[in-house]
Amino acid sequence: MFEPIIWSIVVLGGLGAVFGIMLGAASRKFAVKKDERVVAVRENLPGANCGGCGYPGCDGLADALVAGKAEVSACAVLSQDDAKKIGGILGISVGELVPKVARIMCLGSEGHCKNKFEYDGALDCRAAYAIAGGFKACKFACLGLGTCAKVCKFDAITMGPDGIAFIDEDKCTGCGRCVEQCPQSSIAVLPKNVDVYVGCTNTGRGREVMENCSAGCIGCGKCASLCPFGAITMENNLPVIDPEKCRSCWLCVEQCPRKCILTTKSDLKAKINRQKCVGCTLCAKACPFGAIEGELKMTHTVTDICRGCGLCEEACKLGAITMVPKS
Repeated sequence: MFEPIIWSIVVLGGLGAVFGIMLGAASRKFAVKKDERVVAVRENLPGANCGGCGYPGCDGLADALVAGKAEVSACAVLSQDDAKKIGGILGISVGELVPKVARIMCLGSEGHCKNKFEYDGALDCRAAYAIAGGFKACKFACLGLGTCAKVCKFDAITMGPDGIAFIDEDKCTGCGRCVEQCPQSSIAVLPKNVDVYVGCTNTGRGREVMENCSAGCIGCGKCASLCPFGAITMENNLPVIDPEKCRSCWLCVEQCPRKCILTTKSDLKAKINRQKCVGCTLCAKACPFGAIEGELKMTHTVTDICRGCGLCEEACKLGAITMVPKS
């Protein structure tokens, strides 16, 4: 009665053993040896698998790094220490990594940017954009439906009550995933040390912008004409700020009639150490705002018009000037 069952078990067990031996032999014969450096590099990558590097996760980036097809700086989440470890594994020198963050390039919150129509669809920016380019009158405006927040793997993005995304720069790694998902190009990844930027990407001008948004850049060019460092040029009706020339003096921030130039830097002013100052006047000559007063060989003073650009600090040969927060 049980003989057929027993024979079935024996046959299946035998077949399993035979196939197992065959598979084991095949795996050894056709095994592809993995470069040990790939494993070592992968262990030093953050494991976020955010895709910001352009490769399929950290495994893909590790393969590309070992193959010489990618730079160590491709990983926006990588720490300086881990970058140096990877450089040691690959036998290459790694320079200083500049942290990057994503920033919202739109100020068209509720009450500022008009709507073309009432949207009552899926809470997804891409779905809304598929309908006539979105419901906002400005084609560059943040739609505020939170697609960027949903795709952020670092919980760095939340939606504010005013209908505009908010990015926590302490959490943001600058991976760029939110940028890829934003249909309006309302987000940009910038070096974290860039502390003055334009919070608008509308390339329109004047009345065209004003009819749709009360906070958008109108391309007046006032910022470019006022900048004492020549750091701002106008391109496609938008200010472009050269971070190499910008001294974060806040003049453009304060004088912008639409208040669409933003800064992340605290307001600073120069402070002169009276015990060190010898009245050489180098600081006064360097100041483009005429904010330093004093006669030759007399202790100098800083007036209230100081904008904290720091040129005086660089010009002082005796280290008598430091930049301090304005009280």
